[in-house]
Amino acid sequence: MTASTVLVVGANGTVASTIVTGLKEKGVGVKAASRKGEGADGVVFDITDPATFGPALDGVDSVFLLVPGGAVDAYAFASSFLTAATQQKKKVVLMTALGVDAAPESPYARLEQLLTSSGAPYVILRPNWFSDNFRTYWGHGVKTGVIAVPAGDAACSFIDARDIAASAVGALTSSSFDNKAFNLTGPQAHTYAEAAALLATIVGHPVRYQHVEDEPFIAGLVGAGVPEAYAKMLASIFVPVKLGYTAGVTDDVKTLSGHAPRSLETWAKDNAARL
Repeated sequence: MTASTVLVVGANGTVASTIVTGLKEKGVGVKAASRKGEGADGVVFDITDPATFGPALDGVDSVFLLVPGGAVDAYAFASSFLTAATQQKKKVVLMTALGVDAAPESPYARLEQLLTSSGAPYVILRPNWFSDNFRTYWGHGVKTGVIAVPAGDAACSFIDARDIAASAVGALTSSSFDNKAFNLTGPQAHTYAEAAALLATIVGHPVRYQHVEDEPFIAGLVGAGVPEAYAKMLASIFVPVKLGYTAGVTDDVKTLSGHAPRSLETWAKDNAARL
C-alpha cells in the first residue's frame, strides 16, 4: 500500500521537511502543514487551533505527527489533533522518543496510548538522541570546546535526522509496518566524551565533554533565557541516558528505510562546515 496524500505536521522542521522531500521523490502527494502554510504544498495549520484541523485533514490518507521542541507536555499539546485524525481513521505515524514506553505516565507515553487505543492504523517511531543536537542544542559547546550536559558516563547510539525521516517515509508508504512501534538508533553507541573527541577531529579544535549536575544545568539554561519548566524537562530526559536506556542499537532504521543508519562520524563530516 502506498499513501496517496500525506499531511506532514511541522513541515518546516528538520525531520519533517526531509520527509516532505522523501515523499515527493516517491511520487506521494503531500500537504505541508505549518502556521503560515508556505510553499506550493503548504496548508495553514496550528495544532492549538481546532479550526485548522478539518481543512488540513481533508483529502489526506495519512498523517506524520511530531511534537516540536519547546513543548513541555506533549499530550496536552497534541492530543486534540491526534484524536481528530484518528476519529477519521487516518493512518498516523507518530514520532515520540526512545524509552518513553518505560514511563507509562509520561506525556509522550500517554500520547502513544491514545493512538494505539484509537482503532486507527498507526506506526510509532521512537528515535534516540539526534546527532543533529551537536549542531543545534549543543552547537555552542562544540564551538567553544565544552559540551556540558547531565549525561554522566552513559553511552548513546545517536541517530542522524535524515535516517529518522527515511524511516518515516518507509512507514508512510507501506502498510507492512502498521500497528507497530520502532526504536530508531544509530549503528554504534558513544559516550558523550567519545562523541566530543570524535567531533574534535572533524572541527579541528579541542572539544571535551563535561558532566554537569541537574541543578546547575537547569540554572544555566534559565540564565540563557530558557523557561524554567522547559529547562527542568530537558534535565529530566537525561535520566534515561544515565540509566543506560539510550546505549542500545537496533536494526529498525534498516527495516523501515532499507538502508543502514549513518554513523555519528558520517553525520559530523557531512555537517563539518555548519559545525
